[in-house]
Order: sequence, then C-alpha cells, then structure tokens
Amino acid sequence: MRTQVGIVGAGPAGLLLAHLLRLDGIESVILENRSRQYVIERVRAGLLEQGTVDLMTELGLADRLHREGLVHHGLALRFGGKSHRIPLTDLTGKVVTIYGQNEVMKDLIDAHLDAGGEILFEAEAEALTNLETTPGIRFRRNGEETVLACDFVAGCDGFHGMCRPAIPDSALTVYDREYPFAWIGILSESPPVSDELIYVHHERGFALFTMRSPMLSRLYLQCTPDDDIADWPDARIWEELHLRLGHVDSELIEGNVTQKAITPMRSFVVAPMRYARLFIAGDAAHIVPPTGAKGLNLAAADVRVLARAFGEHYRHGRSDLLDRYSEICLRRVWKSQRFSWWMTSMLHRFDDQSRFDRQVQLAELDYVTGSRAAMTALAENYVGLPFEEL
Repeated sequence: MRTQVGIVGAGPAGLLLAHLLRLDGIESVILENRSRQYVIERVRAGLLEQGTVDLMTELGLADRLHREGLVHHGLALRFGGKSHRIPLTDLTGKVVTIYGQNEVMKDLIDAHLDAGGEILFEAEAEALTNLETTPGIRFRRNGEETVLACDFVAGCDGFHGMCRPAIPDSALTVYDREYPFAWIGILSESPPVSDELIYVHHERGFALFTMRSPMLSRLYLQCTPDDDIADWPDARIWEELHLRLGHVDSELIEGNVTQKAITPMRSFVVAPMRYARLFIAGDAAHIVPPTGAKGLNLAAADVRVLARAFGEHYRHGRSDLLDRYSEICLRRVWKSQRFSWWMTSMLHRFDDQSRFDRQVQLAELDYVTGSRAAMTALAENYVGLPFEEL
C-alpha cells in the first residue's frame, strides 16, 4: 500500500487532519485499531471552542452540529453555596458549544467515507520503519500483516498509542504531572441542572454539572485515583452530587445512569512533537486535565497547523512550516496547560491542603468572580485563544 500521509488513529485529530489534507489534494490513509462502532460510541469530551466549531464549519462538517449543538454564552463558578456567572460572550464575543465527541466522530467518519476517503478499521499498527528516509507503517488486519508506505506519518493514536514510543527516548523531553485525585463521570438520562455549566468548589471536593442534550446530563465528582467504581453505586453518586451542588433554582433530577467510569487526572507534554518524518498530534503529544475542556480542541489546533505545513510542502516544496510545527503547536499547548492547571488547582480539594491553602483558593475564586479583568482572562482562555497567523 502507498499514500502520501499515513495517519495512525481515527480520533478527532486523525480524522480532521484527513479532511484538511483531502481538501488540499493530499492523499492519506487512516489506520484505526478499533472497530467503527467502538470509535463512535466512545464517550469523551463534549465542549467545542469557537475555533473548533469554525474549523468544522469551514470544512462543511458542521450541519448537524449547528442543528443539535447546545450553544453556551456563559458558565457558573459555585463556591460558598452561591453561583457566580462568567458571561463568556459578553466578555469575548465568542461562545462554546456542547456537542459530544462521539457525535463529532460520527460526522467526521461519515463525511470522510462519503468523500471516498480510506479508513481501515481494526487495523493494528505494530511498528514504524525508516522514519528518517522512506517511512512505513507495519500493521495487522484480518490476520494479515501489511506495510503502508508513505512520505510522512501522522501519529494521532492517543496517549497509549504506539507512535510516540517509536521516538527514541533521547530525542524527547517529557513534562509530566499526576494529580492526587480523579473524576467519577456519569451519563444520566435526565435534564441538566442548568442551561450552562456549573463548576463547583466544595469542601467535600470538586463537582461539575454539564450536559450532552436537553435530556442527557454529564456529571462529575472528584474522587481518589485508587477508588474502585464498584464502591460508587448510583445512590452514593447522586447523594454526593446533591451535597456538593447545594441549593440552586433548578433541582438536580436523578435519572437512569447509562455510563459510569473513573478518570485519572494528569498534565503531560512531550517536546518536540516531531521526529524525522513522524509528526505527533493531539493526545499522543499532550494530555490536559479535563477541567479546562481543552483536549479535543488542542487536537484540532495541532492538525490545523500540520495540514497547512503539509500543504506548503506538497504545493511549494517548502519545509519551513514543517520545521516549525512543534514550536507553533507547543506555544498553544503550554498556554492551555497553564489554564487547565490553574482551573484544576483553584477548584479541587487537595488532601494535604491546610486551612491557609483553602482560604487562598476561596480568595482566588472571590477575586475571579468579582473582577472584570480576571473574568475576561478566564473567558478568553475558556472559549479558546485566537489561532496564530502561520
């Protein structure tokens, strides 16, 4: 098999990259080790920045998103039993949109296949070869081993994928931080508490009240990383959600819990995001705590830069943008890491937290919700920083 860009991973990064390349006349093949059904049913992020929505709109992929997505003009920070609204649109002129990643995946996969794009599902990439000269991706599908020859490899296969480990340790610098807490996340067949997200700072721990649709709620609770989901029956989760939310105008309605899982929290970055003819993007290169809602959006920003760089290479024979790919992406990545770390540190309870530390957290929340300048800084980061001119 032969193509120009071999893409490992049919997540948001890989699929958005393939769409961008196709519109630029560049061939690609996507290898995905899971089934199509698994990919579209996997529940992940649900908040899209303005820039991500704009990108999907430009690609002609946002018809259903605009019909069914829930546009938000603000969010609430809740502490001390009171909610404080951050008016995102008033402060920035932008919005965020709630639209589940699984719905994004359905739209991207359907559009790519309808346009004649090639996705090989249940094709497990096993090794990358000749990355310095003539790359190949050795993969196994239906019991047969095949090599996909290509000019470049795009590693879009996530944190646990095989592309990043293919880079020699000596060629990478790793920045890693694990947090002393995790999130329990549930999907409930019940209406949301509010029309906008509610971030809760509580003495019992963080909570987040969000949604996927007018009748489907996505709810989170801070827990410990070694908690067993079996120790969190639905009744215990609902009791804790009620306690942490406290009294609000809309009552928390309990519904049928269709999904439940514990997610650890970490910050992770590798630099550079390129090795020879391998370029890594999205979760393969960086992980952010979900507090800032940046994961999918950073993946979209990465491949926007990468697609432009490939276009310059194939159209004009220029390599300068490919050479700057990592530098450009990492500037945005680190700004998003800073924001996600800040939100996480401000809103979560730490086991070793002193009374002094707790008062500093509350003072930070009081300042952020009482200062227009501080609210604007939060809002600008939350809706998504502007893309740099390339």
